[in-house]
Amino acid sequence: MRLARLSAAEAAAAAGVHRAAFDERLPWLAGLHTPDDDLGYWRDHVFAGCQVWGAWEDNRLVGVIAYRDGFIEQLYVLPGFQGRGAGGALLDIARRGQGRLRLWTFQRNGGARRFYEQRGFVAIELTDGAANEEREPDVLYEWVAT
Repeated sequence: MRLARLSAAEAAAAAGVHRAAFDERLPWLAGLHTPDDDLGYWRDHVFAGCQVWGAWEDNRLVGVIAYRDGFIEQLYVLPGFQGRGAGGALLDIARRGQGRLRLWTFQRNGGARRFYEQRGFVAIELTDGAANEEREPDVLYEWVAT
């Protein structure tokens, strides 16, 4: 596996990983956005405000993480590549130099919750989802360096 910082020119590939993983893990929310919506979001919001890194296997982008100081905005790994180390390696990149990291995930996303909890993240807030566009109950996690 190769890890590398992504450029805005790779926004379409990053958006594709996001959509494939999101739809696999959260099928009840699939189709909320079009591929063009996803690309615009990654290009205009994620790459504009975050460091974005990718995990590559055999010249294929299989995972992405987008983070800024103290906060992980996005972390997705293609379904066929989950459980093989890409997510953990990307998370380690985001942790470098950080004393604390926070992130949101959906309460029903059991796989993501287990992933984060196994890596030292602790749930610090549960919501009913009224503040997110999906209206899906979510959970705020926090990791503090020791």
